[in-house]
Amino acid sequence: MKYINKILQGDCLELFKGIPDNSVNVTFADPPFNLKKKYNSYRDMKEFQEYLEWCRHWIREMVRVTKPTGSIFVHNIPKWLTYYATYLNEIADFKHWISWDAPTAPMGKSLQPAHYGILFYAKDVKQNKYNEIRYPHKRCRKCRFLLKDYGGKKSGLHPFGPLVSDVWSDIHRIKHNKYRDHHPCQLPIHLLERLILMSTEKDDIILDPFMGTGTTAIAAKRLGRNYIGFELDPNYTEISKNKLLMEKSISNIGGIWISYFNKSVITVRNKDWIELSTFYTLPKNNKEIDHSKVNFIEKKKIEQQFEIISNGNGTKKSFQLKVDLKDCDCGDDVFPAVGKNI
Repeated sequence: MKYINKILQGDCLELFKGIPDNSVNVTFADPPFNLKKKYNSYRDMKEFQEYLEWCRHWIREMVRVTKPTGSIFVHNIPKWLTYYATYLNEIADFKHWISWDAPTAPMGKSLQPAHYGILFYAKDVKQNKYNEIRYPHKRCRKCRFLLKDYGGKKSGLHPFGPLVSDVWSDIHRIKHNKYRDHHPCQLPIHLLERLILMSTEKDDIILDPFMGTGTTAIAAKRLGRNYIGFELDPNYTEISKNKLLMEKSISNIGGIWISYFNKSVITVRNKDWIELSTFYTLPKNNKEIDHSKVNFIEKKKIEQQFEIISNGNGTKKSFQLKVDLKDCDCGDDVFPAVGKNI
């Protein structure tokens, strides 16, 4: 396909015309929210029905180009996702509404908004490609004990962590300007890496019709996948292209694809754990996981490998973040058990 590993500048509805039916493995969209955000080349304030009709068109195009085995992901605020779901229910198969825990500013006379949603649809649920994924156990930042009390089930704990549910509270918004591009809606790269690990294999193709400053393409490239990006704004397109020149397929350990952030693996495919576990020091007794995190055998070597990753805004930085550990977090913070394994 002529558009592989390219960011194309232009209107997504026109550019979609160049993509054949059933040709990409995953489509992901993070469209404008119609909330008067300040984009360079887009007026984010369409009339209500005009906005929804526009959304209906690109959603249909996303489904059209996705392979029968593929997945469709759409990120937005809950208000718009309820409309998107009605469109998608007509042409694809619902799998999940992923609730991404990301508190926002108060909006007045309403519950405090505390999550964004990611709609997860299959082109054909019977053929859908899906990988179970795991994330690290949630621990008190000071005493390091597990936040969830597993009672008498500690012997059944997975060494790395539980299967991921449809509520994601371990990945956070990009809050500091030094880690952001000049774009009003920038997602963290490791959010996209999790979606990609969940739904694709090496060399698969991910298409994003609202590429922004390149987050989806960067995540795809780091994970050895291919990408196609559409972006209306010439400046954002140029930023994406320049950032991609700095990226390599580095999100792997010993050839095992993972997502790495803040000096830790934060997403791993369940089917890869046995092989990946050879890089960790594992406890002799699973009950020790309650108070002891598994660590890399060659921790410094792994950290050095990932220190060369660009943080996403065009500069090379380590991902280490400083955390204030004045008080123990073990109080009432309870994290629910997920999946068929704990």
